Amino acid sequence: MANHIVLFEPLMPANTGNIARTCAGTDTTLDLIEPLGFSVDDAHLKRAGLDYWDKVNIVYHDNLAAFMATVHDMSRLFLVSKFADQAYTDPNYTDVAGGDFYFMFGKETTGLPEPFMRQHSEKAIRIPQDDSHIRALNLSNSAAIVIYEVLRQQNFNNLERSHHYENDKLK
Repeated sequence: MANHIVLFEPLMPANTGNIARTCAGTDTTLDLIEPLGFSVDDAHLKRAGLDYWDKVNIVYHDNLAAFMATVHDMSRLFLVSKFADQAYTDPNYTDVAGGDFYFMFGKETTGLPEPFMRQHSEKAIRIPQDDSHIRALNLSNSAAIVIYEVLRQQNFNNLERSHHYENDKLK
């Protein structure tokens, strides 16, 4: 079983780099649906995910259809959208034996394609926010919020709960 953060045609290298860092720290697979709005050699991408890029399991997909062909159980796919009715904390993510969970985020400017969202509206989850003040939360922050709720429900499966530091590092 693995958790996946899926980015549909991401545009901003800093967001993708920050999400890659979160994936490295949570043992989460990062799925990137092309085309990407940047080169994976981009300096901003490397800076945001510095020292972590090689520690992330990254799967590239040529397009949305190619990604969807890899999802074997549609009940384990969730589309993160500010237009969803269901909160991201509502679904039960504890069935770790049932296979992979996928959390798909749209591109920073337009989100997920509207026809795709209409077709799979029952899969949509949202992070509550005050829409009168902002259009949307930052993509990398949203990915972190969602994956940590998933991991919390999974009792932080296989992640260290605490670290022991030498005395000089706690000052």
